[in-house]
Amino acid sequence: MKGKKEQTNQRATPKEPFWLSFLPAGVQDFLVETGDTTRFAGRFFQEAFLPPYEFKEIVRQSYEIGYKSLSLVGTTAFIIGVVLTLQSRPTLVRFGAEAWLPAMVSVSIIREIGPVLVALICAGKIGSGIGAELGSMKVTEQIDAMEVSGTNPFKYIVVTRIISTTLMIPLLAIMGDGIALYGSFLAVKTKGAVSATLFFHQVFQNLDFSDVLPAIIKTFFFGFVIGLIGCYKGYNSKNGTEGVGQSANSAVVVASLLVFVLDLIAVQITAFFGYI
Repeated sequence: MKGKKEQTNQRATPKEPFWLSFLPAGVQDFLVETGDTTRFAGRFFQEAFLPPYEFKEIVRQSYEIGYKSLSLVGTTAFIIGVVLTLQSRPTLVRFGAEAWLPAMVSVSIIREIGPVLVALICAGKIGSGIGAELGSMKVTEQIDAMEVSGTNPFKYIVVTRIISTTLMIPLLAIMGDGIALYGSFLAVKTKGAVSATLFFHQVFQNLDFSDVLPAIIKTFFFGFVIGLIGCYKGYNSKNGTEGVGQSANSAVVVASLLVFVLDLIAVQITAFFGYI
């Protein structure tokens, strides 16, 4: 019986593909990391739709992720709106197209600058925070203690945070867009007598449904990626307190890179359907 069990275990152990040994170590690590992240995302979708549902924790995490990030997002968006307007105005004045300034700034912010900027800010603040928080829970064996007590740590810790980031990043992006446009209006106001009614009339007159909808949709994917990477890095943290710092750092780097990759894919999709 013992020999049969050992034989069964040997058969159950998957073998590495023969071609994997020919790849550089960095490529192998990348493929392994990609596979682990994909399995982690698959487990999220599996756990997210199964009861019990941690609504209170989702609300708490939404407050921590969304409300406490609003001041940073709002300040940054306001500055971007002012700077973009002041930098663009001289060029448009040179070509006699100053009247197009509100339209140019609004389309730039709504379509690209606003969503990507907010996602990068949240990748730095939220991604690192989630990675460090879950990493410290992992190395101090709090996650193991939750499993022993009968609680599903993945559902309580991971699922709630990913759902919260997926829901809050779009809201932060919309608020950031509005604050950036207000900053643009104040910058235009300092250079001439322009009423708020005229400025925002020109803004909304030159915005189309195809400008707003793709920008909002991609922020959901940005939020999902930020939460997924932060939770994955923290949940699989090791090597003690040093690993916590590494998890937080790598969560920011990978999440920021994936934001740009997703943005590139979103641009290609919108161009394919004729929205650009």
